Amino acid sequence: MVSLQTQAQTGFKPVADMTPLKQQFAKAAQNTQSIQCDFVQEKNLTMLSDKIVSKGKFWFKKDNKVRMEYLQPSYYLLVINGKDIRIKDAQKENKVSGKSNKLFEQINKITVDCVRGTVLDNADFTTKATENAQYFRLEMEPVNKTMKDYFKSIVLLVDKQDYSVSKITMAELSGDDTTISFLHKQLNTNIPDAVFSAK
Repeated sequence: MVSLQTQAQTGFKPVADMTPLKQQFAKAAQNTQSIQCDFVQEKNLTMLSDKIVSKGKFWFKKDNKVRMEYLQPSYYLLVINGKDIRIKDAQKENKVSGKSNKLFEQINKITVDCVRGTVLDNADFTTKATENAQYFRLEMEPVNKTMKDYFKSIVLLVDKQDYSVSKITMAELSGDDTTISFLHKQLNTNIPDAVFSAK
Protein backbone atom coordinates (compact mmCIF):
# COMPACT_ATOMS: atom_id res chain seq x y z
CA MET A 1 0.00 0.00 0.00
CA VAL A 2 2.77 2.41 0.98
CA SER A 3 4.69 1.82 -2.26
CA LEU A 4 1.54 2.47 -4.28
CA GLN A 5 1.09 5.78 -2.52
CA THR A 6 4.69 6.80 -3.17
CA GLN A 7 4.30 5.82 -6.79
CA ALA A 8 1.16 7.90 -7.14
CA GLN A 9 2.85 10.93 -5.56
CA THR A 10 5.86 10.87 -7.87
CA GLY A 11 4.43 9.20 -10.96
CA PHE A 12 7.56 7.04 -11.19
CA LYS A 13 7.30 3.29 -11.66
CA PRO A 14 10.12 0.70 -11.58
CA VAL A 15 12.05 0.09 -14.81
CA ALA A 16 11.36 -3.54 -15.69
CA ASP A 17 14.45 -4.17 -17.84
CA MET A 18 17.68 -2.23 -17.32
CA THR A 19 19.37 -3.49 -20.51
CA PRO A 20 17.67 -1.14 -23.03
CA LEU A 21 18.20 1.78 -20.64
CA LYS A 22 21.93 1.01 -20.37
CA GLN A 23 22.22 0.64 -24.14
CA GLN A 24 20.37 3.90 -24.89
CA PHE A 25 22.32 5.75 -22.23
CA ALA A 26 25.65 4.53 -23.65
CA LYS A 27 24.59 5.25 -27.23
CA ALA A 28 23.49 8.80 -26.44
CA ALA A 29 26.72 9.38 -24.50
CA GLN A 30 28.83 8.22 -27.44
CA ASN A 31 27.17 10.90 -29.57
CA THR A 32 27.75 13.59 -26.94
CA GLN A 33 31.08 15.32 -27.51
CA SER A 34 30.31 18.37 -25.40
CA ILE A 35 27.66 19.93 -23.18
CA GLN A 36 27.21 23.58 -22.33
CA CYS A 37 24.44 24.77 -20.00
CA ASP A 38 23.37 26.88 -17.06
CA PHE A 39 22.91 25.36 -13.63
CA VAL A 40 21.13 26.16 -10.41
CA GLN A 41 22.42 24.59 -7.21
CA GLU A 42 20.28 24.42 -4.09
CA LYS A 43 21.86 23.38 -0.84
CA ASN A 44 19.76 22.46 2.19
CA LEU A 45 21.68 22.63 5.46
CA THR A 46 20.08 21.07 8.52
CA MET A 47 21.18 24.00 10.68
CA LEU A 48 19.70 26.67 8.37
CA SER A 49 16.05 27.08 7.48
CA ASP A 50 16.79 28.80 4.15
CA LYS A 51 18.22 27.10 1.12
CA ILE A 52 21.52 28.37 -0.25
CA VAL A 53 20.92 28.94 -3.95
CA SER A 54 23.84 29.38 -6.37
CA LYS A 55 23.76 29.89 -10.13
CA GLY A 56 26.35 29.51 -12.81
CA LYS A 57 27.55 27.90 -16.03
CA PHE A 58 28.60 24.34 -16.79
CA TRP A 59 30.79 22.99 -19.61
CA PHE A 60 31.80 19.42 -20.41
CA LYS A 61 34.05 18.16 -23.17
CA LYS A 62 35.12 14.63 -23.92
CA ASP A 63 36.91 12.87 -22.39
CA ASN A 64 37.37 14.25 -18.95
CA LYS A 65 37.01 18.00 -18.97
CA VAL A 66 34.50 19.76 -16.73
CA ARG A 67 34.15 23.41 -15.79
CA MET A 68 31.60 24.64 -13.26
CA GLU A 69 31.63 28.37 -12.84
CA TYR A 70 29.50 29.72 -10.00
CA LEU A 71 28.47 33.33 -10.68
CA GLN A 72 25.88 34.02 -7.95
CA PRO A 73 25.82 34.75 -5.05
CA SER A 74 29.64 34.66 -5.13
CA TYR A 75 32.27 33.61 -7.63
CA TYR A 76 33.62 30.08 -7.41
CA LEU A 77 35.26 27.97 -10.08
CA LEU A 78 35.81 24.22 -10.32
CA VAL A 79 37.78 22.93 -13.30
CA ILE A 80 38.48 19.25 -13.88
CA ASN A 81 40.91 18.47 -16.67
CA GLY A 82 41.85 14.80 -16.63
CA LYS A 83 43.41 14.15 -13.20
CA ASP A 84 43.88 17.87 -12.49
CA ILE A 85 41.31 19.61 -10.37
CA ARG A 86 41.48 23.36 -9.86
CA ILE A 87 39.35 25.32 -7.45
CA LYS A 88 39.29 29.07 -7.48
CA ASP A 89 37.24 31.56 -5.52
CA ALA A 90 37.30 35.36 -5.61
CA GLN A 91 40.47 35.40 -3.44
CA LYS A 92 42.67 32.44 -4.25
CA GLU A 93 43.27 29.42 -6.43
CA ASN A 94 44.02 25.88 -5.26
CA LYS A 95 45.24 23.01 -7.34
CA VAL A 96 43.90 19.72 -6.04
CA SER A 97 45.12 16.43 -7.35
CA GLY A 98 42.14 14.15 -7.96
CA LYS A 99 44.21 11.28 -6.59
CA SER A 100 44.82 13.01 -3.27
CA ASN A 101 41.21 13.92 -2.69
CA LYS A 102 39.11 10.77 -2.83
CA LEU A 103 35.79 12.62 -2.60
CA PHE A 104 36.56 14.92 -5.52
CA GLU A 105 37.76 11.90 -7.44
CA GLN A 106 34.44 10.14 -6.84
CA ILE A 107 32.29 13.17 -7.70
CA ASN A 108 34.39 13.68 -10.81
CA LYS A 109 33.87 10.02 -11.69
CA ILE A 110 30.07 10.28 -11.32
CA THR A 111 29.95 13.46 -13.42
CA VAL A 112 32.05 11.89 -16.16
CA ASP A 113 30.17 8.55 -15.90
CA CYS A 114 26.90 10.44 -16.40
CA VAL A 115 28.14 12.11 -19.53
CA ARG A 116 29.79 8.95 -20.79
CA GLY A 117 26.64 6.95 -20.14
CA THR A 118 28.48 4.42 -17.98
CA VAL A 119 27.01 5.53 -14.65
CA LEU A 120 24.83 2.39 -14.45
CA ASP A 121 27.99 0.26 -14.50
CA ASN A 122 29.62 2.10 -11.59
CA ALA A 123 30.52 -0.66 -9.10
CA ASP A 124 30.75 1.88 -6.25
CA PHE A 125 26.94 2.05 -6.13
CA THR A 126 23.84 -0.09 -6.27
CA THR A 127 21.31 1.59 -8.55
CA LYS A 128 17.52 1.43 -8.61
CA ALA A 129 15.84 2.81 -11.72
CA THR A 130 12.29 4.15 -11.99
CA GLU A 131 10.64 6.11 -14.80
CA ASN A 132 7.75 8.35 -15.76
CA ALA A 133 6.81 9.79 -19.15
CA GLN A 134 9.60 12.37 -19.16
CA TYR A 135 12.43 11.08 -16.98
CA PHE A 136 14.36 8.10 -15.73
CA ARG A 137 15.16 8.42 -12.03
CA LEU A 138 18.33 6.62 -10.96
CA GLU A 139 18.74 6.23 -7.22
CA MET A 140 22.31 5.30 -6.38
CA GLU A 141 23.33 4.04 -2.97
CA PRO A 142 27.05 3.90 -2.22
CA VAL A 143 28.72 0.60 -1.47
CA ASN A 144 32.20 2.13 -1.72
CA LYS A 145 33.57 3.05 1.74
CA THR A 146 34.70 6.60 0.86
CA MET A 147 31.31 7.47 -0.57
CA LYS A 148 29.41 5.70 2.22
CA ASP A 149 31.15 7.88 4.79
CA TYR A 150 29.84 10.95 3.05
CA PHE A 151 26.75 10.27 0.96
CA LYS A 152 23.52 8.53 1.84
CA SER A 153 22.36 8.51 -1.77
CA ILE A 154 22.79 10.22 -5.10
CA VAL A 155 19.72 10.57 -7.32
CA LEU A 156 19.99 11.37 -11.02
CA LEU A 157 17.11 12.55 -13.15
CA VAL A 158 17.79 11.64 -16.78
CA ASP A 159 15.83 13.27 -19.60
CA LYS A 160 14.28 10.64 -21.89
CA GLN A 161 14.64 12.89 -24.95
CA ASP A 162 18.41 12.96 -25.09
CA TYR A 163 19.51 10.85 -22.08
CA SER A 164 21.28 13.84 -20.57
CA VAL A 165 21.22 14.41 -16.81
CA SER A 166 18.72 17.14 -15.85
CA LYS A 167 19.16 17.01 -12.11
CA ILE A 168 21.53 15.51 -9.53
CA THR A 169 20.56 15.32 -5.84
CA MET A 170 23.26 14.33 -3.35
CA ALA A 171 22.01 13.47 0.12
CA GLU A 172 24.73 13.53 2.76
CA LEU A 173 24.84 11.46 5.94
CA SER A 174 24.75 14.70 7.95
CA GLY A 175 21.19 15.34 6.71
CA ASP A 176 22.30 18.10 4.32
CA ASP A 177 21.53 17.74 0.65
CA THR A 178 22.55 19.44 -2.58
CA THR A 179 20.53 19.54 -5.80
CA ILE A 180 22.03 20.71 -9.09
CA SER A 181 19.63 21.36 -11.99
CA PHE A 182 21.03 21.69 -15.51
CA LEU A 183 19.11 24.14 -17.72
CA HIS A 184 19.23 25.35 -21.36
CA LYS A 185 21.46 22.46 -22.42
CA GLN A 186 23.33 22.74 -25.71
CA LEU A 187 24.90 19.51 -26.92
CA ASN A 188 27.91 19.18 -29.22
CA THR A 189 28.74 22.85 -29.58
CA ASN A 190 32.38 23.69 -30.17
CA ILE A 191 34.04 24.46 -26.82
CA PRO A 192 37.68 25.65 -26.96
CA ASP A 193 40.16 23.74 -24.75
CA ALA A 194 41.11 27.06 -23.14
CA VAL A 195 37.77 26.94 -21.25
CA PHE A 196 39.25 24.12 -19.16
CA SER A 197 42.29 25.99 -17.98
CA ALA A 198 41.47 27.65 -14.67
CA LYS A 199 41.65 31.24 -15.87
